[in-house]
Amino acid sequence: MSRGLTEALDGWDSVRSSELYGVDAWGNGYFHVAEDGFAAVRLQNSAGPVSVKFHDIVQGLYQRGFSLPILLRFGDLLAARLRAIHEAFAKAIADSGYAGTYRGVYPIKVNQQQQTVADVVKFGREFHHGLEAGSKAELIAALAYLHDPEAYIVCNGYKDAEFIDLALSSLKMGLQTILVIEMPGELELLLDRAAKMSIRPRIGIRVKLASSVGGKWSESGGESSVFGLTPPQVIAAVDRLRELGMLDCLELLHYHLGSQVPNIREIREAIREAAQYYASLVQEGAKMGILDIGGGLAIDYDGSRCNCASSANYDVGEYAADVVEGVMDVCTRAAVPHPALVSESGRALVGYNSVLLMNVLSTRSVEVAEVPKPLSKPIPEPIRNLMDVAAGLRTRNLGEFYNDAIYYREEIQKAFKHGDLTLRQHAAADRLFWHILTRIKAELPKLRFVPEDMRGLEELMADVYYCNFSVFQSLPDSWAIDQLFPIMPIQRLNEKPARLAVLSDITCDCDGKIDHFVSMPDNRAALPVHAVGPDEDYVLAVFLVGAYQETLGDLHNLFGDTNVASIHVDDAGEISYEQELDGDSVGDVLSYVEYNPQGLLARFRELAEEAVRQKRISPTERREILDAYENGLRGYTYFET
Repeated sequence: MSRGLTEALDGWDSVRSSELYGVDAWGNGYFHVAEDGFAAVRLQNSAGPVSVKFHDIVQGLYQRGFSLPILLRFGDLLAARLRAIHEAFAKAIADSGYAGTYRGVYPIKVNQQQQTVADVVKFGREFHHGLEAGSKAELIAALAYLHDPEAYIVCNGYKDAEFIDLALSSLKMGLQTILVIEMPGELELLLDRAAKMSIRPRIGIRVKLASSVGGKWSESGGESSVFGLTPPQVIAAVDRLRELGMLDCLELLHYHLGSQVPNIREIREAIREAAQYYASLVQEGAKMGILDIGGGLAIDYDGSRCNCASSANYDVGEYAADVVEGVMDVCTRAAVPHPALVSESGRALVGYNSVLLMNVLSTRSVEVAEVPKPLSKPIPEPIRNLMDVAAGLRTRNLGEFYNDAIYYREEIQKAFKHGDLTLRQHAAADRLFWHILTRIKAELPKLRFVPEDMRGLEELMADVYYCNFSVFQSLPDSWAIDQLFPIMPIQRLNEKPARLAVLSDITCDCDGKIDHFVSMPDNRAALPVHAVGPDEDYVLAVFLVGAYQETLGDLHNLFGDTNVASIHVDDAGEISYEQELDGDSVGDVLSYVEYNPQGLLARFRELAEEAVRQKRISPTERREILDAYENGLRGYTYFET
């Protein structure tokens, strides 16, 4: 009987896999599990939605000469997110009778890749979606791509004279470029540069709100933020502009809570405080007209719909409605015209856009199903005690014998350290210990109540799946801030995943692992996976990695950027591979850390020639070794099959 048929008879199917991995909860309708057990993405062509299996995408990549790991980009999902955000605000504005408009801007820092910025500009044109630049380099990129005279370019961050001059020049050229004052000293520099260029600038002010948020990004907003003006500093800026007759240049108020605000209540509180600032500035005589609410629109990474760091207790519709309601209420009561609303919703815009695919290279299990062979006598006492535990183990005494096994193992480890056990005895005892735990784990489902100290046994005994990727390069937030990303196999999802595993990358670093996973009903420390067969190409997908991960990734152990492919579907329903980008070669990453690949080759050639002179290798071997070295320089930094 086939493996798939056996699992089907056991009652497992693609629906149960979808529930286990929470696909419907975090996938937002963009990802799903097909009936035949393959993970799929919903893309769009002229006829409507098209389901595309990741397995089919991978096979096409292999045929085109690409290796895993690879980052897939889906422009259709970015376009869908743009539309969802704008339609949510349009509905909230229409339902409430709000008199202002909505204009989004994309913060380039969230994902600076050229293709992402180009897609935002292309798909956002119908909505006049703009860009936010927080550095000179980002501004230069923005000016090259955003030529829509109705879209905003918002300039945040620390600005020198060159940055300001460039922004003012774009204003002269007809773009809607607004310079936001983030620190008190910036205003005088801006005014000086504007006077020299004979232009009246469009000015914004970032304020430090008393409102703040919890979670991983709490320092982005609130009074502890390193950017933004305090109330006295805001008044000083207003007075200075009034003194110069330039209050009409002050058009925008900005604040920022953080890129991921899980709790809608904190968003409500902040928007009302910001609206009070806005209304007060209008009453001070400033022109105003624009309220930039910054980022915060969260992604529900784990699908729990709660106010924890990796989730959100609201959706984009609730977010837009609460923003519009809060601003409208404050401004109406203050008899102030409703401003145009701008949000810098970067994470929610591009997070769904990218999926990382990686193959499993090997696996390791601590389970010992067979009874270990008996040791030759005399058997040391600590090992005899452990053997007694194995012999007497029953369902009714699991808790007691579990603790006994832990205790006797510690005694065995002490005995080995003191030289009272041989290495062979130590190894046999270790196998016996894991055999006991394997049996205990198998008995746990029979218990009506699992003792507290045994509840982590499944995770303790989880397999290790060694995967072809670098956490530090491709998922830095997983390592740095314990960010949860949904992970699941792309195949065999009509079979029950009978194993639990933590994922290890191929760096030489114990931190290079993932041991926290999205799962239903509760997140867990090990990922449900299938046993990998001999020579099986078992592929895992990591979802929602479009925000921050590519730029924050580093070169730990000199693992570079992965291969990249942009995936679309044509009108015939066929997969279209666009803008394929080769990942970094070994030579590329070595050059990033100041090595010259040609210099390396020359130095190695000298070593090989010296080995020939010393009769260590033949001239033929020299050529083969040099060819291998050159191929290594040109090769992918990741494991190649």
